[in-house]
Amino acid sequence: MGDRFVVVPVDGGEIAQHPGSVKAQAARLTGGDGQDEEPGLEEDALFKPQDPNAAVPILEYNREPNKYGDGVPKENSPFINNTDNDKSSSYDGTNMALFEEEMDSNPMVSSLLDKLANYTNLTQGAQEHEEADDDEGSKKKAIKSPQMGTFMGVYLPCLQNILGVILFLRLTWIVGTAGILESLAIVGLCCSCTMLTAISMSAIATNGVVPAGGSYYMISRSLGPEFGGAVGLCFYLGTTFAGSMYILGTIEILLTYIVPKAAIFVAEKKEDQGDALLNNMRVYGTCCLTLMSVVVFVGVKYVNKLALVFLACVILSILAIYAGVIKTIFEPPDFPVCMLGNRTLQNHNFDKCLKMDMVDNVTATTQLWKLFCNGPDFNATCDEYFLNNNVTQIQGIPGLTSGVISENMWSEYGPLGMLVENKKLSSVGGSDPTQDIDLPYVVNDIASFFTLLVGIYFPSVTGIMAGSNRSGDLRDAQRSIPVGTILAIFTTSIIYFTCVVLFGACIEGVLLRDKFGDSVKGNLVIGTLSWPSPWVIVIGSFFSCCGAGLQSLTGAPRLLQAIARDGIVPFLQVFGHGKANGEPTWALLLTAGICEIGILIASLDAVAPILSMFFLMCYLFVNLACAVQTLLRTPNWRPRFKYYHWALSFLGMSLCLALMFISSWYYAIVAMVIAGCIYKYIEYRGAEKEWGDGIRGLSLNAARFALIRLEEAPPHTKNWRPQCLVLLNLDSDQAVKHPRLLSFTSQLKAGKGLTIVGNVLEGTFLTKEAEAKKAEQNIKSSMTAERTKGFCHVVVSSNLRDGVSHLIQSAGLGGMKHNTVLMAWPGTWKQSNDPQSWRNFIETVRETTSAHQALLVAKNVDSFPTNQDRLGEGTIDVWWVVHDGGLLMLLPFLLRQHKVWRKCKMRIFTVAQMDDNSIQMKKDLQTFLYHLRLNAEVEVVEMHDNDISAFTYEKTLVMEQRSQMLKQMQLSKTEREREAQLIHDRNTASRASMNDKSEAVPDRVHMTWTKDKLFTERNRNRECNSNVAMRDLFNMKPNQTNVRRMHTAIKLNEVVVNKSQGAHLVLLNMPGPPKNRGGDENYMEFLEVLLEGLNRVLLVRGGGREVITIYS
Repeated sequence: MGDRFVVVPVDGGEIAQHPGSVKAQAARLTGGDGQDEEPGLEEDALFKPQDPNAAVPILEYNREPNKYGDGVPKENSPFINNTDNDKSSSYDGTNMALFEEEMDSNPMVSSLLDKLANYTNLTQGAQEHEEADDDEGSKKKAIKSPQMGTFMGVYLPCLQNILGVILFLRLTWIVGTAGILESLAIVGLCCSCTMLTAISMSAIATNGVVPAGGSYYMISRSLGPEFGGAVGLCFYLGTTFAGSMYILGTIEILLTYIVPKAAIFVAEKKEDQGDALLNNMRVYGTCCLTLMSVVVFVGVKYVNKLALVFLACVILSILAIYAGVIKTIFEPPDFPVCMLGNRTLQNHNFDKCLKMDMVDNVTATTQLWKLFCNGPDFNATCDEYFLNNNVTQIQGIPGLTSGVISENMWSEYGPLGMLVENKKLSSVGGSDPTQDIDLPYVVNDIASFFTLLVGIYFPSVTGIMAGSNRSGDLRDAQRSIPVGTILAIFTTSIIYFTCVVLFGACIEGVLLRDKFGDSVKGNLVIGTLSWPSPWVIVIGSFFSCCGAGLQSLTGAPRLLQAIARDGIVPFLQVFGHGKANGEPTWALLLTAGICEIGILIASLDAVAPILSMFFLMCYLFVNLACAVQTLLRTPNWRPRFKYYHWALSFLGMSLCLALMFISSWYYAIVAMVIAGCIYKYIEYRGAEKEWGDGIRGLSLNAARFALIRLEEAPPHTKNWRPQCLVLLNLDSDQAVKHPRLLSFTSQLKAGKGLTIVGNVLEGTFLTKEAEAKKAEQNIKSSMTAERTKGFCHVVVSSNLRDGVSHLIQSAGLGGMKHNTVLMAWPGTWKQSNDPQSWRNFIETVRETTSAHQALLVAKNVDSFPTNQDRLGEGTIDVWWVVHDGGLLMLLPFLLRQHKVWRKCKMRIFTVAQMDDNSIQMKKDLQTFLYHLRLNAEVEVVEMHDNDISAFTYEKTLVMEQRSQMLKQMQLSKTEREREAQLIHDRNTASRASMNDKSEAVPDRVHMTWTKDKLFTERNRNRECNSNVAMRDLFNMKPNQTNVRRMHTAIKLNEVVVNKSQGAHLVLLNMPGPPKNRGGDENYMEFLEVLLEGLNRVLLVRGGGREVITIYS
């Protein structure tokens, strides 16, 4: 509905009593028929002067539809230049007639706002749903707007994902092993890391609309497709291994605490118990993974519906822990721990913690006696430590007020197999503890140290992305994500800190270090503290782990599907497809396969550090993205969340990096290598994506800084390399004429330095815009095909000469400007009817000389080798006639760095005159090359001062006659035009004179020109002039300067052809053009004679500065 104002007349400052007048005027605007409408009244009558006694118009807000385009948007998209717009619709309004020609490309503001108001951010990978909706057409149902708030949409999902298996199964062991102080340090480090990451994530998530996709979407759009794909896949792997960890936790609870008798593998010896447990975990874990995958495949909606049930289990379990802690103040639970000396005993196979007991007033040995002795008799052989120490029983849960907190303050790390001991109790001698492996002592199942505990604990603080993953379901995502996520982290941090302190204050140290509760008859240690029953924690943690595993198997495939559908990793394309409803079937299969790898590892303590690495990598780049965007101050960086700072992001990034190496340095290196390989793969093979990412902004800033630095001073001779401007010619279809010129450029530069490929189109930019774009695309395609890295610059100019001049003057930026111009020799200059072609070439030579730029002209460029060719044994011959700054020496060296020219040898020829000492010249040249560190053969060619031959005279004469004929032809053309204009002017003047003086007697007789007379007179004059011109041509003598130049060209050509006709490439000094422009055509003839008989030639003209040096 269009919202607008209409004019309502009011009498005496009051609203009119008859509403019909309002309706009538509204009807005029909307095209309806008002009852009070006057016939013939136009719209503009509303704004014409009114009778002063009539009603005073006021404005009233009206919500009726408007036919003039303000209400109903004509565009299909609110975005500029959308190709899907309905071009047939025309703008028929009058209010905005000034802009009606732009309505096809630029939408009305009202249309834009209407589209944005109805925008629904669907989850990534939901295009199939959108297409299905589009196909339905009129049957399409209205999209239900998201209604979830902060509490239900962000806070509770984050709470459910953060609190989990580590809290129930490992936190008590971490507190007992690391002590309260170091445990608080571990919790503080990990919670600080996630809090800082949440602050950075909140800034990114509130910087515009974030579709569902969570960290992957935020990182990829902030740091670009390479980082986004690498970190997205790391996050995917972390989520997948998290599923493995939750499934392993589920099976551990099932086999250890719920139904221990369900174990398939049972160890006969104590040392085999660990392997048996791992094998049971593998079998049951695989079955559990298969079952969960089937559930996810069949119906994800059931998983989502059960999420609240699983969350309720977590919350009830935590409440049971706090209730149990409070109860220990008044009535500690009875969980005795049996100690032999100061060693903790496994309380599985005996009922009483006694060596001997009274049975029917008779002293008898107990079951504990039989475990340490070879028989029930008193004279049986027993373990020495068993005989020397007493059996005592201590309370496993002494209570909050017992003072046990002071004993649990410090760490108790130890190696694999170390006995769990209470240092307060007395212990008398005994055998070596390492020999007591078969006895029922509680021992460490793994070696424990601080960094290991960090890696095991960190997964318990992950899950902070759950809110951003649900951004598509939130009523106000930009408000809910920061508040809900930070509040959830704050809540869970308090829970973890209090649990660490309360566990240390309520539970005996030996029981805390008993990972599987063997000393309390196999009860879950945290369950012994809970109220009203340990089963509350056991069942609650079991369902919590099941739910977390299902959530991981649900979320990970969708994340992979989102990455695959973005198209940045080509080999993942197949995982973007799914069922008809969009469910990622193939991605689920891959997720289950990777998850099985974690199941086969089978140890919760071994899997936890792996997923810690991937999550830490993800969090590191979230912080990096926020820091980069903040420091770059990009115009689009306007987060609604204001409580962030780049220093906090860098601190979070540093903390993530430190935690990675603290947890496991080798896992950290592996995770970085994986991310680096993915990054390089996407960079090399991935699809081109432009997301306006921060890395591009960082590159621009770095480029700007480098360009400003380069501008300060010209490059030193040691840093000089050819920065090429390649002048390309295009045919009538805008295709590149000489693609080998691009190949030669890449061979000359080997991917180093600057390359600008330029072209000029004749015309005006307004008429040639489409051709310029097509030419640019064709040039870029050719550059890609020839592997030429550089920039393309197409200029539209009124004439070719000015366009080339503009390129030579203005191509490049700052210190990154070209210093060398590379172009092809105009091979058809003699056949061309337009002399402007070779004149443009000569003017380009002059302009490069004036700009102090080097010039390279390639003759027969189409015969030059491609990048796929490999030239065999051969030579690159350099003919050093005049010194040009050393460019002739440098170019062969650069070419031989490329694999095409690598096998070629370098030969240098120099020319000696009659009065030169050729032997000394050769020695000096060899010394010079030695100091230049160049390997080349040296040869001095002597050119004797012979008499000028008749052939040279004849060649010069033919050249000058041809030049004179061209001038005559050009002159006769000009004269014809001048003669026609003169006749026209005479006729016009004669008619005017006759009209003005028709009655006057003429002073002189005017000749009347008839058509026949005109042609007869003109042909007679032309024959006369042509006869004179031909007599002059045959009688002319050659200019002596031209004769000497032709002599030099012929003699030098003879020497070069004799020595270098079989060379792969000949480099030759290019003589400069004459200062007098009248001899330009002769200059082209001299060059043609100089290059005659040679295949591949590169004419080189220096830029007036030294480009090679003997100094280091």
